[in-house]
Amino acid sequence: MTMSKQAVWACLLALVWLPACTPSRAPATQSAAEATGHPAAWQARVEAWSLPVTAAAAAQPDLVRAPDGSLLLSWIEPREGGHVLRLARHADGRWGEPRTVAQGADWFVNWADTPHVAATADGALWAHWLRKSAQSTYAYDVVLSRSGDGGATWSAPQAVNADARPAEHGFVSLWPHTRDSLGVAWLDGRETAAGQAHAGHGGHEGGSGAMTLRAAVFDARLQRRDEARLDASTCDCCQTDVAMTARGPLIVFRDRTENEIRDIATSRWDQAGWTAPTRVHADNWIMPACPVNGPAVAARASTVVTAWYTAAGDMPTLKLARSDDAGDRFGAPVTVDRGEAVQGRVAVALVDEDIWVLWLREDAKGQSLQLARYAGDLSRELQRLEVARLQGRGRVTGLAQLAVQGERAHVVWTDVVDGHTQLRSARIMTAADRPD
Repeated sequence: MTMSKQAVWACLLALVWLPACTPSRAPATQSAAEATGHPAAWQARVEAWSLPVTAAAAAQPDLVRAPDGSLLLSWIEPREGGHVLRLARHADGRWGEPRTVAQGADWFVNWADTPHVAATADGALWAHWLRKSAQSTYAYDVVLSRSGDGGATWSAPQAVNADARPAEHGFVSLWPHTRDSLGVAWLDGRETAAGQAHAGHGGHEGGSGAMTLRAAVFDARLQRRDEARLDASTCDCCQTDVAMTARGPLIVFRDRTENEIRDIATSRWDQAGWTAPTRVHADNWIMPACPVNGPAVAARASTVVTAWYTAAGDMPTLKLARSDDAGDRFGAPVTVDRGEAVQGRVAVALVDEDIWVLWLREDAKGQSLQLARYAGDLSRELQRLEVARLQGRGRVTGLAQLAVQGERAHVVWTDVVDGHTQLRSARIMTAADRPD
């Protein structure tokens, strides 16, 4: 389906500004646990958590748990006419010295399509970022680098996408495929009209080409293998996510049909390759432009939980669903939040037996980060709390990160302080926790 540039921007502007200029609908103040008479066994609390970031400006954080239980934090700083990607590890209650992964003047940097880091069981660290491939705004490649010495030195970056077309390649997910190899999934614009994925992050302009979802595996020498196209038509610029299940990595992403239905779908790697994309739930959200609002997923063995934003029926809604068979089927979703103030930009985690969901709201008073805790079977909500009030508004605050270390949840986000983007953080403590 083709769209005019004006129509695309109209859709995008409506989506971006609607929460800020219409009356908000407050989230539920009574948890399901209270409503059903089943009080939570404990109540979590938000506490300060320091970060090793000292730069005057920083943004685009990524926060993940490594196989050894440590946390890896990466972020981008503007520097000397370009940008630098930095990385630090949190282990044994403290941060290690930040390391520089890479620096360049030809990067593509924005709030929605951000670098990611990962670790494999052999101790190697991996990082990706986006590098411009042509003058066109959305012409950029995914490049990947590996460190075998804890981040002290990094290999020369290798292009993840091998098509060499001046199109959009991004919205990456990383996972440890084997002990010493890395899986990478990304949205790939090589099949879009004239090599351009979209006009202004909306519908395709001037042709029938579609954004696709691809994946490949890279070994310790950054040699590519097992590249495959997982989906022939996806939403152009919604984030992807991945979780390791007992049956292999499960990728979640926003699909796109010929009728512009943009619901959340999954694909899992097994011994026969990638499974055919399957919808998590039939929201039937008809959206003629990309909402730039991807899903999140977490897994433990065969248990999978995924959370996502939809505006089906013109009602912004955040949903959460669970699968007990590694993502083959998901149960009916529960509604976490709904109303014009719901921005989405969701993250999800499994903490002990509970499910945590983090998301962004924006109303007339500004933006806020919200966190809800659910029983593992989604039968009841145990707690809801506000993690932080943000000074920034709109898209500049980007995508908040949620990661688990032990039984603590850690949150990192971007805010605007004195005109500069800066990273802020918190950890969510249980009643039994003691500060480090």
